[in-house]
This record gives sequence, C-alpha cells and structure tokens, in this order.
Amino acid sequence: MSDDLQPLSPEEGIERFLRHREPSVRDSTIQNAKTRLRYFREWCEERNVENLNDLTGRDLSDFVAWRRGDIAAITLQKQLSTIRTALRYWADIEGVTEGLAEKVHAPELPDGAGSRDVHLKADRAKDILHYLSEYEPGSREHAVMALLWRTGMRRGALRSLDVEDLRPDEQAIVLRHRIDDGTRLKNGEGGERWVYLGPHWFSVVEKYLNHPTRPDKRDDHGRRPLITTRNGRPTGDTIYKTVLKATQPCRIGEPCPHDRDPETCEARNGRDHYSKCPSSRSPHAVRRGAITHHLNEDTPPETVSERMDVSLDVLYEHYDARTEREKMSVRRRQVPEGR
Repeated sequence: MSDDLQPLSPEEGIERFLRHREPSVRDSTIQNAKTRLRYFREWCEERNVENLNDLTGRDLSDFVAWRRGDIAAITLQKQLSTIRTALRYWADIEGVTEGLAEKVHAPELPDGAGSRDVHLKADRAKDILHYLSEYEPGSREHAVMALLWRTGMRRGALRSLDVEDLRPDEQAIVLRHRIDDGTRLKNGEGGERWVYLGPHWFSVVEKYLNHPTRPDKRDDHGRRPLITTRNGRPTGDTIYKTVLKATQPCRIGEPCPHDRDPETCEARNGRDHYSKCPSSRSPHAVRRGAITHHLNEDTPPETVSERMDVSLDVLYEHYDARTEREKMSVRRRQVPEGR
C-alpha cells in the first residue's frame, strides 16, 4: 500500500463513486452501476477486502475469474467497464494506486461464450454424475454437481446452504437469505424457497455429509456450512473451480475431444487453469443446462421459474437453450392428438 493513499472501504468507495456520477448520468446508468458494483462489494466481503488501498492487479484478476463463472461474456464486459471507471475515480481521490484500472483485463472467450447455447448438456451431466456415483460417491465434487444439476441453483445459493437447511422428512433443502450472517441470495428474501430433491439426490447429500474427507467446520458466524473446505465455507471461486474440474471430459475417463495429452495438459494439471479446457463448464452453464433439461422433461415453465428463482422473461431470454425441434417435441407431447 502506498503512503500517499487514504483508507477507503469498499462501501464508502462505492457510495462516493455513485454520488459523484449521479448528477451527470441518467438514472438507468446509476441503477446499472449499483447492480454491477454490488457484485464487486460481495467479492470484497468474500475475500475480506476492507480497504481498497490494498487492491492489486492480481486481486482484480481473481475478481474477473469469480464473475466469469456466472454471467455471459457481453455482461462481463459491461461490468468490467463500470469497475474500471470506479477504479479511476478512486485513484483520483487517493483510494487506490494510479493505473490500477488498466490492470482489469477481460478474459479471451471463445466465440459464442456469451450465448445461452453455452450450457452443460443433459447427456454430459448424466455421464459426469454416473462417474462420480461409481468412483467418487459422496465426494464434494459429487455433492456440488448433484445439487447444481438437480436444482439449477446459483453458486451463491449453493455456498449459502447450511446443514440445518436439510429437510430429511421432505427430502428437500431450504434456501434462506442471511445477509447479516455472511451469505445472501441474489434476489434477497424474494429468492427464499424450499426445493425438493427426491430420494436419489438427497441420498447423495447424505453420503457427502458422512464422507470421511468432508471437513466438519463452522464458518466465521458459527454456522455449519453444508459444503465445506478446510477453511470452512467455500468461496464462490472454489465452487467455480470445482465445477470446471468436474466437467473436463478426461476427468471421467473419456478421451480428450481436443487431442490433448492429459499428462501434459495445462488445463488438467493446474488448479488456476481449469478454464483453459474448452469442454469445461461453469456453474452458470450448469444452471442453464439444468433449466433447459427441466423444460425438455415437460416441467411447466412456471414451475421452473419458481424452483430456479428466475423470472419467465429472463428464463426465455437467457436460459432456455432448447432447439426449435426440442421445443416442438415438448409441445407435441402436451397437445392431444387430432383426427
């Protein structure tokens, strides 16, 4: 930290930036900035960043990776533009080091990465879960993939779950917004809900709870996280990397579709490089795939909307990855045969 900087918390920095921008931009621009900076504040809370003076280029690289798992490429570009603007303002008021904004780099993404077509397909999900069930039953990877695929929940919702949120009698889990106790749901209290798992999927969670490698930890608020690490509750980045790793084809004994040698492949052998496998999928891609699978299985869109905490408009615009033929097949099963 430079001696020329003045202490600035993320909360104060965001408040000052919005107050500075408000007179010169439209209300919609301010609202967009508030939303984008809210995720930055969440990341700061997860990483215990209490003073913006301490931010480095490496920290910002971690933030980009953290957000990349949840949003489309075009949305990421817009969010990073707002972050850069805020960083330049914070530099002007001695809150961060000069030039830090130029160290925010958007990752190179393959063509179509911003499209709803990028999702975990049902056949791949089934192959992954079958492999984990056979060879890694009850592992953290098994529980994470099973919960994300069965429920389509966001990774923030997954990390918010406590052991006490399980409902064995109902074979269900309860999602709660607990902002004062260290976790939140994207849509706040409006995202609170019960989600049915069923006997098969609930048994995966129970196996994980009793797995010898699962650390029985409490978080900083004294809560018992459902998904744990050696340090307690996982960060969003930990869940992101867990899913990237689990969705690599070579992890389940399949030949590499990209003609790479697993022994020397950087994407396989470096925890920080899992995303370099073109076949890896993020938690958001799993969510999109789960929603699409539910729709293909004739689950009513209204049910999917409530179960996955997504409005119908957003569901159809960003999550429904069905082909036109698949949509027709669903309608055909729902329409009575005519003469």
